[in-house]
Amino acid sequence: MSVEEDTANHGRLLGTVRGPQDVKRMSGEELDVLAAEIRDFLITKVSRTGGHVGPNLGVVELTLAMHRVFDSPRDRLLFDTGHQAYVHKILTGRQAGFDKLRQRGGLSGYPSQAESEHDLIENSHASTALSYADGLAKAYALRGEARSVVAVVGDGALTGGMCWEALNNIATAGNSLVIVVNDNGRSYSPTIGGLADHLSSLRLNPGYEKVLDTVKDALGSTPLVGKPMYEVLHAVKKGIKDAVAPQAMFEDLGIKYVGPVDGHDVTAVEAALRAAKNFGGPVIVHAVTRKGYGYRPAEEDEADCLHGPSSAFDVETGALLAAPSVKWTHVFADELLAIADERPDVVGITAAMAEPTGIAKLARKYPERVYDVGIAEQHAATSAAGLALGGLHPVVAVYATFLNRAFDQVLLDVAMHKLPVTFVLDRAGITGPDGPSHYGIWDMAVFGVVPGLRIAAPRDAATLREELREAVAVDNGPTVVRFPTGAVAADLPALRRVGTVDVLAESARTDVLLVAVGSFGQLGMEVAARVAEQGYGVTVVDPRWVRPVPAELVDLAARHRLVVSVEDGVRVGGVGDALAQAMRDADVRVPLKDLGVPADWHPHGTRAQILADLGLTAQDVARNVTGWISGLDATPDRLTASDAAAQN
Repeated sequence: MSVEEDTANHGRLLGTVRGPQDVKRMSGEELDVLAAEIRDFLITKVSRTGGHVGPNLGVVELTLAMHRVFDSPRDRLLFDTGHQAYVHKILTGRQAGFDKLRQRGGLSGYPSQAESEHDLIENSHASTALSYADGLAKAYALRGEARSVVAVVGDGALTGGMCWEALNNIATAGNSLVIVVNDNGRSYSPTIGGLADHLSSLRLNPGYEKVLDTVKDALGSTPLVGKPMYEVLHAVKKGIKDAVAPQAMFEDLGIKYVGPVDGHDVTAVEAALRAAKNFGGPVIVHAVTRKGYGYRPAEEDEADCLHGPSSAFDVETGALLAAPSVKWTHVFADELLAIADERPDVVGITAAMAEPTGIAKLARKYPERVYDVGIAEQHAATSAAGLALGGLHPVVAVYATFLNRAFDQVLLDVAMHKLPVTFVLDRAGITGPDGPSHYGIWDMAVFGVVPGLRIAAPRDAATLREELREAVAVDNGPTVVRFPTGAVAADLPALRRVGTVDVLAESARTDVLLVAVGSFGQLGMEVAARVAEQGYGVTVVDPRWVRPVPAELVDLAARHRLVVSVEDGVRVGGVGDALAQAMRDADVRVPLKDLGVPADWHPHGTRAQILADLGLTAQDVARNVTGWISGLDATPDRLTASDAAAQN
């Protein structure tokens, strides 16, 4: 099907857009029509695949204006956070790819160099674009290249510390650089602290009230929007209104300030951007927008404005079409609240992700005991250290991929002081559609080197509840509890417990010790059944606490002929590596094979697809295990398990 045929149902003008040059030729009236067609296209396409709806509905006019003023790809447009780049993709010739958005062979949900010359940085971790832009502007200046650099900072990204470090350097360098602040007052949910407080120090021109009046009029006349949307937008005033503030923060830094402008008025944004482009130095263009603009289910979603439905949803209501299931996040949220009911010293911290991580449930009952620090994971970790020093037990709930940003703080601010802080890592392991920057595959390796830090990997809902309670009971150092995304499988009871290690299956023969980490417990059971069909006996164990390596796990290894570990994390420095080192230290000479995720950038797709690509399925693992153990039978001079046990 041609692009023209595919877009026919979404509008005449959209079907004519092959690249930014097509937008430059349009009249003001045509741009208004095109904006409506783009919104229709976005809602229709993303409703079938899942993805970031709310952020992109809010930047339609803003992105149109950018592509009319600047000449991408010669001029560099950087989006921060990257999930607000769908409109940019539409305008740069990628409409056809939206049929498989975030699916194998389809478009990434973030900017992607592999997709287009119009994408330079693949930034799905927030608050990085200004630093990229600073370096680019310096490079172009040094090379004598007359190229514009534009960084769109929004959806809460300005709450991140890197933005403010970058602003300080951008001002000092004085290079031509345009910073577009997409101020929608939200990240995943309403922005807490950071952005609103920083913008409150601006000396805004009196035109701000006119902007709000214009937006109010426009929204009031839009059937899909109405009064609820204006009320949320008007709340932005609490953060930026102070028109008589004595200091102009950005201008004091040496950065020209333009705005605020109505971010849903293409003409107004375009005029501001042209002025900024011609200034010859760093300029901030402050655009006030509404997340989810033009789509009633997003506008009325107070939690996150339909920030990022994980799967297909009903266009009329915004409700997910998949049958509801018990998620890992739900189990954590329920158990944390139960613990908090019992222990008034337990408090929660999150980094702009209260709803996605489940910590919002605690906040609804105990709002004074939950702290949302914005997109500031480093601050979250050290603030948690302060809370612990003050006699509390903080539970820091973030996505696994984002805790990487706070390694130094976990190492030196928390662990070195032996502070009782529990880090709960949602979306650990291969998460699938969000791609390599969001895969939580690094935590067990990266944080495994932190002295005194203990890492738990529950296999089901029951062990998540149990291990979370064990974690918050630790009072002499930090703990991590990690779990994957999606629905929780049925509980997998242990046959018995050896120390802290759960034995899930065992045989009269002690050929293989299969160490199944976390959610791979069920996979371990399937592997054992397959290998048993070949005449070999497999003991399946779940370490529960994977760092430090339990001594009982090493003892079990010494009683088998072969040890195989399988984990949903990188192999280098992972659980298998740690177990091998512990076995060497104990002089256990049983061979070990470790299976896990190669340290690489794995493409987006479903979790099942990616695990299959990596050979982490029951069939693949069983085939490998059978080959390895049969290979030992073919090598009679190899040290036997009984010999190894005798030597130990």
